[in-house]
Amino acid sequence: MKNVLFVCSQNRLRSPTAEQVFSGRRNIEVASAGTNHDADNPLTQELVAWADIIFVMEKAHRAKLQKKFKASLKRARVICLDISDDYEFMDPELVRLLETRVPKYLA
Repeated sequence: MKNVLFVCSQNRLRSPTAEQVFSGRRNIEVASAGTNHDADNPLTQELVAWADIIFVMEKAHRAKLQKKFKASLKRARVICLDISDDYEFMDPELVRLLETRVPKYLA
C-alpha cells in the first residue's frame, strides 16, 4: 500500500479533486493538503513523512515543500504535475488531466 499526497496552494480545488479521483483505488491511501498557512488542510511535517509519493500541482509548491519540509522528504518521491490554478473542484478537464498524468507513477 502506497501513501499518496496531493498538494496545491489552498487545498480547495485541485488537490481535493485529485484526492477524490484517486480515493477509490485499492493499492493506495490518499490525502491532500495546501502549502499556504490558511489552506483548508495545511501541509504538515506528519503528512510529508507519511507520504511515499507527493504530487504537487506547480513548481512553486515543490519549492515550498522542499524549503519547509526538507528533513521530512527523505523517502518521498516528489512529482510536479504542472497543473495551473485554472479549475474548479471536480472540473471535468481537471479530472481528465489528473487521470492522464498521475497513474503512470502509481504502477
